[in-house]
Amino acid sequence: MRTTSRRALLAATTALAGGGLLAACSSDSDSGSPSGSGSHGGHGKDTATPGDYVAPDDPAVAAAEHRRRPGPVREVSLTAARARLDLGGGVSVDSWAYDGELPGRELRITAGDTLALTLANHLPQATSLHWHGLALRNDMDGVPGLTQRPVRAGASHTYRFAVPHPGTYWFHPHTGVQQDRGLYAPLIVEDPKEPLAYDKEWVVVLDDWVDGVQGSTPDAVLAELSSGMGHGDAGAGGHGGMDHGEMDHGGMDHGGASPSGTPTGPARSGPPRMMMGATSKLLGGDAGDVAYPYYLANGRTAKDPHTFRARPGDRVRIRLVNAGGDTAFRVALGGHTMTVTHTDGFPVEHARTDALLLGMGERYDVLVTVGDGVFPLTAVAEGKRQAALAVLRTGGGAAPASDVRPRELSGTLLTAEKLRAAEPVRLAAGAPDRTVRLRLTGSMARYDWAINGRPYSPKQRYPVRAGERVRLSFVNDTTMWHPMHLHGHTFALASPSGARAGAAAGGGARKDTAIVLPGRRLDVDFDADNPGLWMLHCHNVYHAESGMMTVLGYRK
Repeated sequence: MRTTSRRALLAATTALAGGGLLAACSSDSDSGSPSGSGSHGGHGKDTATPGDYVAPDDPAVAAAEHRRRPGPVREVSLTAARARLDLGGGVSVDSWAYDGELPGRELRITAGDTLALTLANHLPQATSLHWHGLALRNDMDGVPGLTQRPVRAGASHTYRFAVPHPGTYWFHPHTGVQQDRGLYAPLIVEDPKEPLAYDKEWVVVLDDWVDGVQGSTPDAVLAELSSGMGHGDAGAGGHGGMDHGEMDHGGMDHGGASPSGTPTGPARSGPPRMMMGATSKLLGGDAGDVAYPYYLANGRTAKDPHTFRARPGDRVRIRLVNAGGDTAFRVALGGHTMTVTHTDGFPVEHARTDALLLGMGERYDVLVTVGDGVFPLTAVAEGKRQAALAVLRTGGGAAPASDVRPRELSGTLLTAEKLRAAEPVRLAAGAPDRTVRLRLTGSMARYDWAINGRPYSPKQRYPVRAGERVRLSFVNDTTMWHPMHLHGHTFALASPSGARAGAAAGGGARKDTAIVLPGRRLDVDFDADNPGLWMLHCHNVYHAESGMMTVLGYRK
């Protein structure tokens, strides 16, 4: 059972959102640095006084945007509303979506241009838009109560910012568990000097789906999970050691709010969705918390997959996005090897592989030279015994069965730590000026996910200063894996050749989301070059909403 009061967290977030424009983001902030934050060199405790942090409306944020030299403006309108969605295979659900489409329509812009997108909120509750992976201006990052006021039901809001870096990105709400509905869409930032040559391009968005199935909603799933798995026998670690057959799925009345301030809804809506027995050696044990009824590729179930057409011999670029809430996907294209060219938008030294692993929020770009026939692009829900499916057709032949498992899934598998950043984007070698130590804590028994034992509060900030090389040192003290995501920056993994503990990172892939396995430590480095208040959180939407979020704050 959770010990943190959701109503207290709601009160904190409501206080932030009220009053003057984001005033609480600066003058009302907590002056102390949370336990575990290192000062320069990683020793001691940094102290801050009220008003010492760069708020989203600080002139430093506007100055950083000016240095990006915003280019031509691309104006876009987007409506978030209730929608009846056809998932294929005879499955239709009532959910929420952007302009009635799943995924939302692909948005393309050229690096260097300015995006001006007006969001009209026709949903029954407040919402927001977060631009996942973009190093954009802080006041456009889309985190209610931290970087903006919520976009109220019936209101609209314009996001306007320069888009500096090419790559594969996506956008979704940063409000409650709304992302686990149909509110997401790919954002492709084209390179005006594209170095890759290819004939076709395919954007594939993967998702796990529960909303509207037999009355289920993500809010009800969160309420069920938050009731916990019991006490005592589970100890501090996840699913192990419990008699799951006697688990009471009745849940608790978690009416009130999640840490982000969004109403959580009723404790029960639809059948139990708590995952039992999902394990993966690749993920270090427990694979996930939620038993989803469907897994989707471009909004379609495996029984009625999206089909992409090309000609034999075409060179195809596939942009893969994991928009799921609680699922890692192992992806392979039957009959082909893939050449990985990018991860999280940034180029890497090309690497060939049979299969890829994508945690929630991660993206990979691959090149394939396609054969003659019909081929399955299978995305297995890692540890969950189901899969999403799309089809590549270059000739005649029968479509693959919905349960097809190409042999490439068990072939060479590539994960992010094996990649090396391409030379132009490689982080320069150098020791960190500051180390921020982040213990990932919590358990399935109590569903009390947190960072350094502290559930999210917008007043907590880990201080950094502009110009510093910052090391984030994640230590996973839980028995679950966590895909950790940093807003507004990309960090560098350690060199794939293997760096000793404490050695400078920099040679590894540039990413904004990285998997931290249970019982493991992951050090990543980034340059503090984008002032403001930036979220750092697990991209399992249910872990985040239960408290595994915090804030990096730039000191003035």
